[in-house]
Amino acid sequence: MTTSSARASVPGASPFRLGVSFDRLGSVIALLAGISVFVLPFVTYRANRIVSGEPRLLLHALPTTVAVAVMGAVVAVALVAVFIRWPTVRLTAAALGLVVVVPAVGLSAGFMTPTGNNFARISPASGFWLLTLALGLLVADSLTRLRFGPWARLGALVIAAVAVAILLVSGAWHNLSLLKEYATRADSFWREADQHIFLSLGSVAAAAAVGLPLGVLCHRVRAVRGPTLQVLNIVQTIPSIALFGMLMVPLGFLAANVPAAAAIGIRGIGAAPAFVALFLYALLPIVANTVVGLDQVPANVVDAARGMGMSRRQRLTQVKIPLALPIILTGIRIVLVQNLGLATVAALIGGGGFGTFVFQGVGQTAMDLVLLGAIPTVALSFAAAVILDAVIDLAGRVRK
Repeated sequence: MTTSSARASVPGASPFRLGVSFDRLGSVIALLAGISVFVLPFVTYRANRIVSGEPRLLLHALPTTVAVAVMGAVVAVALVAVFIRWPTVRLTAAALGLVVVVPAVGLSAGFMTPTGNNFARISPASGFWLLTLALGLLVADSLTRLRFGPWARLGALVIAAVAVAILLVSGAWHNLSLLKEYATRADSFWREADQHIFLSLGSVAAAAAVGLPLGVLCHRVRAVRGPTLQVLNIVQTIPSIALFGMLMVPLGFLAANVPAAAAIGIRGIGAAPAFVALFLYALLPIVANTVVGLDQVPANVVDAARGMGMSRRQRLTQVKIPLALPIILTGIRIVLVQNLGLATVAALIGGGGFGTFVFQGVGQTAMDLVLLGAIPTVALSFAAAVILDAVIDLAGRVRK
């Protein structure tokens, strides 16, 4: 075999050493970006909050010079996604693309709103959302290839949060319909945000306080394990709306007959049935993961701890639980992300939370009001997943 043919057969040889080659995922991202910029509307213009909108392409939604500059930036990012494999270059290109595109939709709102008109509404359209998704995919792919550790992932989350805060404080999006909806509901927004976080985090904390000891009991007593997990599995299969409804009657009866229960806020509707339902939904993953984690602790490690004279309680608290912690935390991560989403449904029974805006927007056919509740819910779920993933990785490293 000749030297040249040998080089050609070695993976990573030129042109891959230069980081230049055809990337399949990048081609999909480039296709999505192209459709977003040249085919789909970038924003939607409405004369007022209620009427149907008029879609506007990117070229018509911004001053011509700015629109061409944004298109050029998107095309450059698409070329990087298709032909450049270096993760750092891909991540930088995606970040720059977001820095260009995200403020551009706010600039579009200012450009398209008639002077002195307070009724017009400019909303991001499908082209903007699809383009943001494409750039987000490129960011996620780059971060995966870079294999960031837990602290680096937390740092990236902080940078993203700071960037969003700067965007909102700068006023670049103030002319968008979404921010106008927020401006008229700022007080209620933060009140519902507190309620949403209380329902989500509070129910998970209560489930962890009950589920961890219950999981330990199921681990130790085999006769208890099967019936307990079966009952919790049945609860998990009940649709959320049905479970909320089933809890309204007993909680209403309790509030009517026990003054102390009514005094602490327990009622047939409102936050109480929502909290109890979320608590019940959170039990199965926590209990099941606790059992699995404790069962997977190596028997020789437990025997060694017993040989060192450790009591049964010491073996549990100092050996088994620390070794099972990553699996237990995985269960808590699952239920936290789950409950952050399910808490949205609590608004249907007066439980509050971001679902209040979602269902108000559905009833008024106001998509921006729906987004006012949906976007923070998605952001909280994403942040919770990243943070707990990092904590699980750190716990796994301590275990090793």
